[in-house]
Amino acid sequence: MTAIEFVFLTPVLFFMIFATVQFGMYYFADHVAQAAARAGARKARDEAATGQNWSGDASQAASDYIRQLGPDLLINPHVDPSRDPQDPNTVRVQVTAKVPAVFPLPGFSFKVDETSEGPVERFVPDNGG
Repeated sequence: MTAIEFVFLTPVLFFMIFATVQFGMYYFADHVAQAAARAGARKARDEAATGQNWSGDASQAASDYIRQLGPDLLINPHVDPSRDPQDPNTVRVQVTAKVPAVFPLPGFSFKVDETSEGPVERFVPDNGG
């Protein structure tokens, strides 16, 4: 009877262990993507008003952050800095990537997609009003 219980419960136990590790990897990858998007948005906010290559610098800042925090955790990360089409004084950085699977399932993959945006830092004179 014990052998039969072992045969039925072992796959369930392994599934629970793999699911827990996968959840942890996904959660950490999501936080890495979020931190990278914030780092890129900070750089974009600083340089968008005066810099010519603000989008390249923002992409580089986000990519550097990904390399520091989790270089093997995000597969094929894509950093997309842009301006908000409705408000040109707002910049946005979007980071998308795939997360490695502990137990790969055919046709199923984990993806993270994080965005950070904010106003361009610029001098606005006080007109006394």
